[in-house]
Amino acid sequence: MTEPKTQITEQDPADFIATVDPEAKREEARVLDALFRKVTGEQPRMWGPTIIGYGEYRTTYASGRDAHWMRAGFSPRKAKHSLYLMGGYCDELAGQQRDELRKRLGKHSTGKSCLYINKLADVDMSVLEEMIASDWEAMTRRFP
Repeated sequence: MTEPKTQITEQDPADFIATVDPEAKREEARVLDALFRKVTGEQPRMWGPTIIGYGEYRTTYASGRDAHWMRAGFSPRKAKHSLYLMGGYCDELAGQQRDELRKRLGKHSTGKSCLYINKLADVDMSVLEEMIASDWEAMTRRFP
């Protein structure tokens, strides 16, 4: 079986954030990093060249594929911040909580396990904090 492309690297997340352009995204990346650290209690690690992750877990899917991935994280992309909130994807209760919180969050879009935010001013940061905390709790429940 092939190794996943995105793995933990030795790159310092602070060094990566310092390279993010434009400057507004760089400043927002610092805000997101502080928020994820506060909620998770974890120090960030780089997953591949552009994803900042907090915590990690291992699982084996029904297909037999083994996965090693971050519990939560984000990538400050030029167009939109991509937030990786795994708990709402793999835990039904967290998924329901996430759907309720999304109604109060503000302007955003979603993917399967991603939340996309153009700029932090578009969302209610306290609701975002609740979402991250709910997802983190779900990941702790599912993958102790």
